[in-house]
Order: sequence, then C-alpha cells, then structure tokens
Amino acid sequence: MAGLPRAVSKVTRRGLFCVASAIVALATVNRAQQSLLLNPDAREFAQPAPSRFFARLDTSKGIILLDVERRLSPHGVDRFYNLVRHGFYDAARFFRVVKPRFAQFGINGDPAIAQVWRTRTIPDDPRIGSNVRGSVSYAFAGPNGRTTQLFINLQNNSEAFDKEPFVPFAHVIDGMDVADALNGEYGESAGGGIRAGKQDLLFSSGNAFLEREFPKLDYIVHATVEPL
Repeated sequence: MAGLPRAVSKVTRRGLFCVASAIVALATVNRAQQSLLLNPDAREFAQPAPSRFFARLDTSKGIILLDVERRLSPHGVDRFYNLVRHGFYDAARFFRVVKPRFAQFGINGDPAIAQVWRTRTIPDDPRIGSNVRGSVSYAFAGPNGRTTQLFINLQNNSEAFDKEPFVPFAHVIDGMDVADALNGEYGESAGGGIRAGKQDLLFSSGNAFLEREFPKLDYIVHATVEPL
C-alpha cells in the first residue's frame, strides 16, 4: 500500500469535472462502443487485468474510488476490468440500495446490451477477502453464476456473506461517504436481487423503465480504469 495517499490524491484532484461535459462525452462513448458491448465474445473482453489498479466511478452523488486486486478474484477482476474499459457500467443505476447493508448495480441501461450479458457467466473464484464495509463483490444466484452485477458493502456483512461465498475483489478507498449517500428510498422495489426473479423489466426495458418508475435512483455517470 506504499504510496497510496499520493495516488489517491492525484486521482481525486482529477475528480473536479463538469457534469454537463461528462454527460455529453458519455453519449459519444456509448455510440462508439455499443456494437462492441453487443459482442461479449470479442477479444477485447478477454484481456487479463493488471495485478492491481484503481477504478473510478463518477456517480450522480460524487466520486467513488476502488482499489482493485486481481489476486482476490482473477476471473471476477478480469471481467470487471474489461467491462469498465469499454463503458459497460456508464449510466448504470444503483437499482438496489438496501441500507445499511449494500448498494447493488451492474445492469447496463441499454436493454439490448443488458440481455446479451445476462447469462455470460464466469467461473467461481475461491474467497480470499471478506465482505467488510467498503468491499465490492459480485452478486450471483448459483455456482459459477457471476455475470456483471456488483454490490458495495455499506456495512460489515462478513458473517452472512462470506459463507455464500460472495467474493470481494475490490475496496472503496475514497468516497465511502458517497456510497453511503446513494438513494435507498426504493429498496428492493426497483428490481431486487438476482435470486428474487424480479429483474426482467430491468433487462427488457432498461433505464427507460427505471427513469419512469424510479426517477430518483442514483447512477454511474462514467467509470474508468485509473493507473496506480
């Protein structure tokens, strides 16, 4: 962890951005990357991730900075790294915020993209870390069932979540106050978890459905990979 404060400071300074400009840039990125995201078999999604990197989530509430370590979950980190690099999480809603427990996200707002990734599972990784406050893990319904959905632990959930096992692969190192502030008024009603079987409208209608029925949900404006 040596040198981390300097790295975090560098990323945080770059975090001063104009929301309007970010949204315009996001629209351009989405147009350019949509065809790629519609092809999960593209070689761009099979690149190995660095052993460690930062992932920055510019959200509607502020910046959340993640420290991501491949050793904690090689399959999970490779998937996350490639999805972030190619804009998958841009405009994704935090559709399941259950306070004080967790904040879940990771369904693309474009139904066509969301549906082609819905069943693109990755193999399980053995759990090394623990689901403490600030850790980030994949949601899943069964063995070898991880796809794209993630959650941030808003409290120490290790007693309940470690035995599943939900496998942490990253940790919030800046912006935990932002994660805590994500809108949780809708709770489970905007789609719930994978196991509840109530996410079909999120995949078939995407952000259009969420914006109409749950307009106060927070979201990721833009996600990027940041070097150490």
